[in-house]
This record gives sequence, C-alpha cells and structure tokens, in this order.
Amino acid sequence: MFKKILIANRGEIALRVIRTCREMGIKSVAVYSTADAESLHVRFADEAVCIGPPPSKESYLKVSNIMAAAEITNADAIHPGYGFLSENAKFSKLCEEHGIKFIGASADMINRMGDKASAKSTMIEAGVPCIPGSEGIIPDFKTCIKVAKETGYPVMLKASAGGGGKGMRAVWKEEDLQNAWDSARQESKAAFGNDDMYIEKLIEKPRHIEIQIIGDSTGNACHLGERDCSVQRRHQKLTEETPSPFMTDKLRKAMGDAAVKASKYIKYEGVGTVEFLVDKHRNFYFMEMNTRIQVEHPITEQVIIDFDLIKEQIKVAAGIPILGKNYNPKLHSIECRINAEDPYNDFRPCPGKITEFHSPGGHGVRLDTHVYAGYTIPPNYDSMIAKLITTAQTREEAISKMKRALDEFVVEGVKTTIPFHLQLMSDPRYVSGNYTTAFMDDFVMNEPEEEEE
Repeated sequence: MFKKILIANRGEIALRVIRTCREMGIKSVAVYSTADAESLHVRFADEAVCIGPPPSKESYLKVSNIMAAAEITNADAIHPGYGFLSENAKFSKLCEEHGIKFIGASADMINRMGDKASAKSTMIEAGVPCIPGSEGIIPDFKTCIKVAKETGYPVMLKASAGGGGKGMRAVWKEEDLQNAWDSARQESKAAFGNDDMYIEKLIEKPRHIEIQIIGDSTGNACHLGERDCSVQRRHQKLTEETPSPFMTDKLRKAMGDAAVKASKYIKYEGVGTVEFLVDKHRNFYFMEMNTRIQVEHPITEQVIIDFDLIKEQIKVAAGIPILGKNYNPKLHSIECRINAEDPYNDFRPCPGKITEFHSPGGHGVRLDTHVYAGYTIPPNYDSMIAKLITTAQTREEAISKMKRALDEFVVEGVKTTIPFHLQLMSDPRYVSGNYTTAFMDDFVMNEPEEEEE
C-alpha cells in the first residue's frame, strides 16, 4: 500500500480523497494555488504545497509544478480527482516514468478511451451498441457533408477530445452544417488544443444513463449499478440519481453487462464510467467512457452499503484484486450540485465571500463541500461549492428528504442554485421521473421571493 498520496486537485474532491487516505493510514499532500490557500483541503492534509498563482494553467494544470511537489514531499502516488489532469495521458505517463503511481487510467487507456472517435471504434469491436455515425475522425468539411447525409439529419457534431459540452453542435439541416463545423472546431481547439471532429446521429430527447465500473490488474471487472444524469443545462449535469426511474430490470442487466463487457475488452484498470444515451424505446447506445472518478460518485456509495469508491480506487492502484461481484442499488439516492450561480439570472457565476453557512443534517443526508462561513469563492474555477446527497428507502422519500435538506441549507453572501433545486424537487415532471436531457429547455424559474426587511 502507498505511504503518501499527493492529490492533484482542489476543493471538495481533494478533501474527499484526503479523508479516505487518513482512514487508510496513508499520508496526504495537498497542492493549492494562491487563491485556494484558505480552502479546507489545504487545512486537513498532512502536508500542503503551493503550486502557483490562481489561473489553472499556472497551477493545477502545471504538470512540472505538481511533479516537483510530489518529489519534494516523497509522495509515491498521485490521485488526480476529476477534471484538471485526471484524463491527461501525458501526465499519467510522466508519473509512470518517475516511479510515481497514477491513481487512474494508464496513458494508453486514456488515449484509447479519452479520444471519443477511437473509443467508439473500440466499442464497436467489443460488440457494445454505438450510435450510428462516422467511423472515426472526419478529415475535412467535404467528408462531413457526405457522412451527415448518409447518417441522416438531425446529427450531432462532436469534438473528439471534448467534454462538458464543448465542441458539440446539433445540426438539423445541411444549410447549418458549415457554421456548426466551423464554430465547433474553433471551440474545441480553444478548449482542448485539438479540433478533430466526428459525427453521430442525434438521439432526440434521450436519457443520459451511466454505469459505474471498476476493473483490476488481473483483467477482472464489475459494475456498481447506474446513475441517471439526464437533468442537464448546456451539457453540464445539475442533479443525478440512482437507480434511474426509467430503468427496468431487463435494461439494467443489459446495460450493466455491456459496460462490464467493454471494461474487460480493454482490460480496464481502475474506477470509471461507461456512459450511454437511451432513447424512448429503451434502446441504449455507447456515448463515451470516463476514465476517472465522477463528481456524482457519492450516490453510488450511498446505495451500496458500506462502499468507498475512493478507497477501492486506491486499492486497485496498489494491485489489490476486486471481488468481481456486480452490485445493484438497494436504496435510492439523489445528488444536487450546489453551485455559486444565480439561477434567476441565467445561472451567472457568483464568486465572492460566504458570510453565513449552515450545513443541513439528519438521517440520510450527506454534504460534500470544502467551503465555510468566511470562505471566499475564487472566480478562477468551476462554480460548484457543494454536493448535497440524500438517501432513503424509496425515490419519493429521497425527494422529500432533499426538499427538507435544501430548506435547511443556508449560504449567504453569494447567490447559489439552492432555489433552483428546491423548485426542481417539486416539478411534476421530475417528481414523476418523466424527464430527459431536454428537461431544461422549457424550465422557467419562479419569481424569487421578496426578502424581508
């Protein structure tokens, strides 16, 4: 087992990894930018190293600074969390070359599954259902026109290196293809340094359902059930739940088997998710694979009693085999991502100082956060400040518990998405489980209540 793990991340996920390290008797090293000097992950780690100024490219994405921090603290492993360098093949390879274990996918695995066109080709070979479209990178716009016509409109242009909705464009007719091609490539180049594109058939109003998997160095793999991530805004998830209200036993088995089949085919080692789009007829199609821990992993932990995914991730990285048993959810769990954004003003980011902070609590309530009263949210990073998770015997009870917990949750000094989630939990479509990825297209926030003098 590792003696010391450096966490190459910030905020709640860094704190989450630090807590598991402490429970496992492993020393932890936090890295931080000058903007994060007062963050809880810095305070609770055994050691902390400043790696640069606030901009990510000069700190959390600065590989040389992170490697230097690992070397001066004698860390024998690096946990990348999610985002930042978690799916960076060069970083994974560099760790390997320096004798530091990267607690994540190998460089080869990231290259195979991180490039979406390559991942799709691999999944077709593995016999996993895939969305019809191009058989790889589209070399030029002339080919793009041809493939789009053969696939049949509407189509979705996608950046091969994309994520978080960047470099994606829905195209409904050929006249709009040129503009979509140009803008998607430009956005992808700016975000990922890569403008390679591919085309898929646009599955209209699907469910976005992912299967949590874990594989070990022996080639064994298993799944830990599904998560429904369909409530999204601009391809960014807002809330997730498990089990999916859309799922049937037959569909769960088919999707779980497909995810395990995919994992075993590529000999995947570590924790990851196989993501699918599911149409209204419950046909499912491989979308992508995330070779890292997910933001929404806590709901899986909550419905599989006594399970710590970060701990399992560390054990697999240390060469300990998994049990290899597939798990299905026994309870129901919902996660609301609490962002420092104004839901009444087009979800505009609202960095600033938190003046008051009261955490919700009670039976079946979990809060993962790195903020507190007096903490200043920097403008340099993602706006998520907390993840509120409720767990109960049934979906109805989990929703009721979430409404109560959101009512208790007090964050003052900045605007947050708490009012949005409160409204969502009472929306008839959400309550009935009748929602798709198009849910937010016609969602309108109720007028804010007048604040008392």
